[in-house]
Amino acid sequence: MTRDLSHRYRDPLDQVWIAAAARMGFSVARSDESYAHVAGGQIFIGETAFLDDDDCLAQMIVHELCHALVEGERGHREPDWGLDNTSDRDLCREHACLRVQAYLLGLYGLRRMLAPTTEHRAFYDALPEDPLAPRAGTDAEAAILGCGRAEALPFAPHLHDALAATADIAAVAARFKDDPAMLYATVDARPPSHPSGRGVVPPWHAGARCGDCAWAFVGGRGQAVMRCRAHGGHRIDGDWPGCERFEASAGSPPLDCQDCAACCRAGYDSVTVSRRDPVVRRQPALVVDRGRYLEIARTGDHCAALSGGGPFACTIYEDRPRPCRELAPGSDHCRTARRRVGKSV
Repeated sequence: MTRDLSHRYRDPLDQVWIAAAARMGFSVARSDESYAHVAGGQIFIGETAFLDDDDCLAQMIVHELCHALVEGERGHREPDWGLDNTSDRDLCREHACLRVQAYLLGLYGLRRMLAPTTEHRAFYDALPEDPLAPRAGTDAEAAILGCGRAEALPFAPHLHDALAATADIAAVAARFKDDPAMLYATVDARPPSHPSGRGVVPPWHAGARCGDCAWAFVGGRGQAVMRCRAHGGHRIDGDWPGCERFEASAGSPPLDCQDCAACCRAGYDSVTVSRRDPVVRRQPALVVDRGRYLEIARTGDHCAALSGGGPFACTIYEDRPRPCRELAPGSDHCRTARRRVGKSV
């Protein structure tokens, strides 16, 4: 006697991540030719024979999506995200991807369970509790920018929905573990939700308070109400614990302009100056006349007067134009610039 098959089984985590990837614009297929490969918006993951015993499809998809976060839209159109996998040329980008992976998974107690299993595992395991720290250097800044992309289309809200679903499934499965060597034995407790209902309270910001965060401000239609710029002006309490977006305010500790230089780099793409600004007379070689306005010359994605790579320095600091003099450390414009270059989540 035969029967018609109307449904087929798929591992729950496979289902979550295949569907989530599709909602983000990437299809997933299994391959008998490679461990992992990306081309034309399709993520190819090796068949079981290519994988180690501690690999799973969910972990493989998560890792590739973290590459997509780091490389941005331009990388989405390139084979293997535009990375060279045969040399160390793009090792910095790989490290940025691993930081993003550790950060996002850590928000859901999945950092150990869905850890990478390649030769880069040693770097991943050596990352500090805050995987974006120290928040300086090319790989850290690329990782922070990647984390920011996770909050925008095409990744939001699908990426966090999939992570939350994975955490729910993993937590239930962990209750039935019968072997400490099983992956579900590595599930950690999820950080508590933030009192605002937006984000979580990560362990790496222990002791931090909303009132001490650079994103907090007081305002709201004549009322002295504390709000959060990082979460769209949402009302907060200064005594609440800091969320994953916490950043120390300008006074504790002070922002180091020479370590940052975000406003002189890609934080802003133009510094316009008045024809009466002293910089026009004192530094004519650095002033570009656009006809209707003047601006400071740029070299690539940064101001032509900027030197160094961290620490940075302004070669015309004493003659810098008025917009540069008025941009105060810790101000709204300062924090916006820091976010755009990967200095702030």
